[in-house]
Amino acid sequence: MKELIDTGNLPKHIAVIMDGNGRWAQNQGAARIFGHRNAIKAVREVTEGCADLGVSVLTLYAFSTENWARPEFEVRALMELLVQSIRNELPTMLNNNVRLDTIGDIESLPKSCQRQLAEAIDATKHNTGLNLVLALGYSGKWDITQAAKKIARDVQNGTLSVDEINEKVLSAHLATEARPEVDLMLRTGGDHRVSNFLLWQLAYSELYFYEDLFWPDFRREHLYEAILSYQNRERRFGKTGEQVKAK
Repeated sequence: MKELIDTGNLPKHIAVIMDGNGRWAQNQGAARIFGHRNAIKAVREVTEGCADLGVSVLTLYAFSTENWARPEFEVRALMELLVQSIRNELPTMLNNNVRLDTIGDIESLPKSCQRQLAEAIDATKHNTGLNLVLALGYSGKWDITQAAKKIARDVQNGTLSVDEINEKVLSAHLATEARPEVDLMLRTGGDHRVSNFLLWQLAYSELYFYEDLFWPDFRREHLYEAILSYQNRERRFGKTGEQVKAK
């Protein structure tokens, strides 16, 4: 399937809602955390697949603001798994020239997670390949709210006037900053919603939903499948099909 992909028409930024870990585990009669542990291979598959193709940015919805409401033991296990996974995957990121970043309310994470993230980000900061972004303690509404606060402070400080506020200014104050807006969003697990993920950045994204695939079973072929679908769509951005074809 990979050979069918037009490498001259790749999505610059792919975002993924990694859904279905708990249900995958429950279907096997195991605890939900078993699904989270078995999701690491899927993360490796999508990361290496994007790096190999030449995708610029991959953002993974790893832990949402709303996830704090889950049972305490599950949250604690997820945080421990996060630390362990980053430590274990660092050599692979270095070998694949992957640069790690995070977005979200990182200060809300346990100190051990913050330290491990900071160390991995520092270790990969000179890598020039895929930019892997982990959305942690993140939600789209939180992102837009914190951007509005930053802009309000700039206006209050006199470094920005109200009339200068536009889409470009707001985008620059979002957690994603200078990264391109999302071209393609993938979601496993069968649900058809964006779940408070990158609300501003998804405005003109192509959406791809996997009906019968839980995240632990995700492999590179599923990435290729979504990219091929993306390449067969007409992206009009409000224009007519004739206008797009005339370019």
